[in-house]
Order: sequence, then structure tokens, then C-alpha cells
Amino acid sequence: MFEAVEELVAEHADLEKKLADPSVHADQANARKLNKRYAELTPIVATYRSWKQTGDDIETARELAADDPDFAAEVKELDKQREELTEKLRLLLVPRDPSDDKDVILEIKAGAGGDESALFAGDLLRMYLRYAERVGWKTEIIDATESELGGYKDVQVAVKARGQIEPGQGVWARLKYEGGVHRVQRVPATESQGRIHTSAAGVLVTPEAEEVDVEINPNDLRIDVYRSSGPGGQSVNTTDSAVRITHLPTGVVASCQNEKSQLQNKEQAMRILRSRLLAMAQEEAEKEAADARRSQVRTVDRSEKIRTYNFPENRISDHRVGFKAYNLDQVLDGDLAAVIQACVDADSAAKLAAA
Repeated sequence: MFEAVEELVAEHADLEKKLADPSVHADQANARKLNKRYAELTPIVATYRSWKQTGDDIETARELAADDPDFAAEVKELDKQREELTEKLRLLLVPRDPSDDKDVILEIKAGAGGDESALFAGDLLRMYLRYAERVGWKTEIIDATESELGGYKDVQVAVKARGQIEPGQGVWARLKYEGGVHRVQRVPATESQGRIHTSAAGVLVTPEAEEVDVEINPNDLRIDVYRSSGPGGQSVNTTDSAVRITHLPTGVVASCQNEKSQLQNKEQAMRILRSRLLAMAQEEAEKEAADARRSQVRTVDRSEKIRTYNFPENRISDHRVGFKAYNLDQVLDGDLAAVIQACVDADSAAKLAAA
């Protein structure tokens, strides 16, 4: 059934031999590439070896059970283990998104609904920050435009993993399903008659690019500086510290105004620009990746929703996979694991069916 895995086992052994050679580590970029592939193959190889060993154990137990009925129970238990290992191996062999191990830049934009939408964008930001805290990720708000009532018109957050990443547990691997329009149904704080309103906020998730991922020619950039807007403070609204960078060949624009210095704002804007250009390059190169990213609706229209947050019923519904739960208060406090896992499972099932 898994004959093709033997090729992966051979590749794993070859990588192990190469990584043991000190000369390989003279090229750090190549060494990182080999280490990453080795880490990807290790759980597949380990599971495959356990699967094969269990098969051998089943044959031995059946032979013994022919003479001693007491071994029949052991055969039954080994059969169960074999089924579990078969399913685990099938899932490990599902084609992986090459960006799964990457960190992300997550952007939340207020949409239809005015001030209520901005408040909801603030709720979504808190939800993602709390979820990141639960799973041990690091977060950094890169740029934000606050609304008058305390929410956000627009906010961009860098989300980074810490330490060694288990396959399928990277930031992009979990958060890529969050892109799209999120709809909220609740009684706004500004509503005096207790009527339920519907508004929406958009979420865009892109894998954060490293400098080696995207080559940017400085001559292709137009850099504009301007005076920051928003609440005043030291070095804010008094100097031209805000930076807007335009990538002329593509028209992609990134800006930042949150930092005190023009240099800091430029560095943050370049991070956003690199990530957006990486996403664009992946869309052009990989149709499958393009389909996934196009599902992240760029215009925040309430009718094009991926998820609904219904406060009166304390219900959260993901319309793509049919997920529904009545613990919205906990989800907004960062308990997002079950919602994300439903999307991961649906995606894996679709890829398995296609394979």
C-alpha cells in the first residue's frame, strides 16, 4: 500500500549521511534546506517503520494463536494499532504546503458596519493574540489605525513561532484558514433600542517572507514619507516619520506609521512588502496556492462570509466546513483550536480524496 514510502526512506537516509558531513554546514543556506527536508521526512519514516514492524508482529501473533488461543487477543490489539498507524501514515503523506512552517503577517480590516465593524476588528485582534499566547507564539503589532471608539480600522500583526516546529503546527499551517470575511451579529454598544446589527471585518493572512525568499531591487521602489495621523504624542504628528513604499513593477504598496523614527517605519513597511510580494509570487507559481489565497476575500462584503460570530446565541459557525459550536465567548478569548482543526481536517480530507 505504501511502497512509494521506500523512496522517502532512502532519501531520509541520504540526508542523514549528508548532514553528518561537516563540509555541508559551510553553506548555511543549503544546510538549513537539508535540515528542513530531514525534519519533514523523519515522522514519515518513523511511522512507516512502526507500521511495518506491527505487520510483522501480527503475522507472528497469528502463528502463535493457531497453537495457543491466548494470543488471539494480542492479534486483535495489534490489528487496531496497525489501522491507527495506517491512518497516521496516510495523513503524513498528504501533500504539504511549502509555506506551512513560515511565520505570518495577519491583517484585520474593518468593513461594512462602521464603528461597530472597527470594534469587532478589535475583538478579532484580541482573539488571535490570545490564541497565539495559548500555543506559545510571539506576536508583534506592526501597524495599526485605531477608531474613535477604541476598535481598529486596520491593524497588522506579525505572528512568529518559537523553537522547533512540529510538522503541521507552524503558524501559517494553522492560521492560513483565517483569511476571509468574518461576520458578527450582536447588539452594538451604540444601539439604544437593543436591536441586533450585522457587520463584518476582513482578515488577510500572508506567510512572512525572509529576505532570501524575495529579491527586491531597490531601484524598483518608490519611498514616500509623510506626517503620521492619529492620536498625537512625542514624535507623532510633528515629523515626517511615516513611510509608504510602492513596488513599481507590481504596484504593491506597504506603509507604516506606528514607530517613532522614519528608519523603523521603513523596516516594518519592508517586512509587509516582502510578505505581500511572496504571496503574489506563490499565487503566480502555484495554482493550488492561488486558489487558497483567492478565498481570502479582499473586499469586506457581509454577503461573502467564511464565518459568523452570533453573540445572542453564543454561537460560532464556519460556513466552509459546516463547523458550529456554542462557546463563542471562549473562542473570542483565544480558544480557537477546535475551529482551526475543523478546517485542517476538511483540507486534509480533500487532499486525500484528490490523491
